[in-house]
Amino acid sequence: MSKADNQPWWRDAVIYQVYPRSFADANGDGVGDLAGITERLPYLRGLGVDALWFSPWYPSPMADAGYDVADYRDIDPMFGTIAEAEALIGQAHATGMRVVIDIVPNHCSDAHPWFQDALAAGPGSAQRQRFWFRPGRGRDGELPPTELRSIFGGPAWTRVTEPDGTPGEWYLHLFAAQQPDFNWANAEVRTEFLDVLRFWLDRGVDGIRIDSAAVLMKELDLAGETAYTDVDGVHEIYREWRSLTDVYMGERVLIGELWLPDHQRFADYLRPDELHGAFNFEFLCCPWDATRLRAAIDESMAAHAPVSAPATWVLSNHDVTRPVTRFGRTDSGFSFPDRLRRRGLPLDLELGARRARAGALLCLALPGAAYLYQGEELGLWEVEDIPTELLQDPMFHRSAGADPGRDGCRVPMPWSDVEPPFGFSPRTATSPPWLPQPLAWKDLTVEAQTGDPHSMLELYRAALRIRAAEPALGDGELRWLSAPEGVLAFARDPGFACVVNLSPAAVPLPPHESVLLTSKPLDGAALPPDTAAWLRR
Repeated sequence: MSKADNQPWWRDAVIYQVYPRSFADANGDGVGDLAGITERLPYLRGLGVDALWFSPWYPSPMADAGYDVADYRDIDPMFGTIAEAEALIGQAHATGMRVVIDIVPNHCSDAHPWFQDALAAGPGSAQRQRFWFRPGRGRDGELPPTELRSIFGGPAWTRVTEPDGTPGEWYLHLFAAQQPDFNWANAEVRTEFLDVLRFWLDRGVDGIRIDSAAVLMKELDLAGETAYTDVDGVHEIYREWRSLTDVYMGERVLIGELWLPDHQRFADYLRPDELHGAFNFEFLCCPWDATRLRAAIDESMAAHAPVSAPATWVLSNHDVTRPVTRFGRTDSGFSFPDRLRRRGLPLDLELGARRARAGALLCLALPGAAYLYQGEELGLWEVEDIPTELLQDPMFHRSAGADPGRDGCRVPMPWSDVEPPFGFSPRTATSPPWLPQPLAWKDLTVEAQTGDPHSMLELYRAALRIRAAEPALGDGELRWLSAPEGVLAFARDPGFACVVNLSPAAVPLPPHESVLLTSKPLDGAALPPDTAAWLRR
């Protein structure tokens, strides 16, 4: 339960995202695995997080880093086995941490048995009704059914070869061609995923993070370039899922990935009989600007309040530019279309790290739950010079390089030593890490930062200790305090205040009894630029 009013744990949890491929490699093949994660559980418990969210660990051809799932009830051999996953869940619980797993319901892998059956069965078959197969346009069906574009670039339709060898129907994929979309109007699809949820809930997982949660049910504009979400249909699905999770003993949570600009639509998914929470992408994408950040916070709090759902706060994940890099540029916001342009801007990593430190204290002081992405607590920056031949993200390849892709935030964690693989793999490793680590990360390893009071890691450890012990932090409300232009200041009761100086000049601190924590040393009694302070009022 939460420390605030005995609310459920997920209302104010700090949830740490583990990207299995890049967290820790125990067997030395250059790819992270469940055994490596298990070995590092003491680190995660010592960091002070409440729960672990695992990105997909299922069997997959890895066309999209595991988000192309071939079997929802197993573990990819590169990561381990079902038995190891069950043991990991149990050991995480034994240390006091909950476990959240990714479910990818919008699409599967083209290697999934259902899709292979659909290809073999041919047009009009029951197997094809599980997906979005349509005849093409043109005299011989040579044109795709619509002009819809994939989120990853290129057309959203791919033509198949029929069992008799002739060019055939087209199938829909909002993402990569290797990720055919399920038809969620099909009863078999809905029954299948309810069974998948039961499979993992029976193995003790405490929550489900739902990938691409808002786009499951679709209405295609066969004459145009758009696919409309059947909003009522999506709500019906999540009411079914919520009914299932509520049956299980304990507090199981459904968390949606909702890229929705409309706050009302966002909040509609968080009604008491649907999702428990959703990711706050407006806050994540917001530039380092006091006015914009305050607006994002106010709008998020206002959207969540009518449905009594906790807000969630996040600075990074496996899809977006790491905050040290993003905040180190003059244009410090994030959007997928502008990623290549922003990459061309001058970068000040020292400035970015200073702002990321302050941003961490802001994020952890806000009411609700917080999400951390692995390496964020080390101050890792986006790796923007990975050789082209090593890039794996389909966003890069399908856009012909117009989108630099997401590999730069997925580079394996540095744990120790002064050269790659920095303890990610054992010294007896037979292969290098699957993505190259910068030599400069030798100063950012867990080993190098541990015990250094000025390090990013020790800042996070201190902040999480205070957050866990401080009655004012976690779920609840905030009250804005008067502050100079460019400064965010708010109070949390009882007796706590957070002040973040985003202005170019030092500012005096508001009246307070003591300083609990600062992201950077104070300038006498003043708060320097790009610095945050937690105060006892």
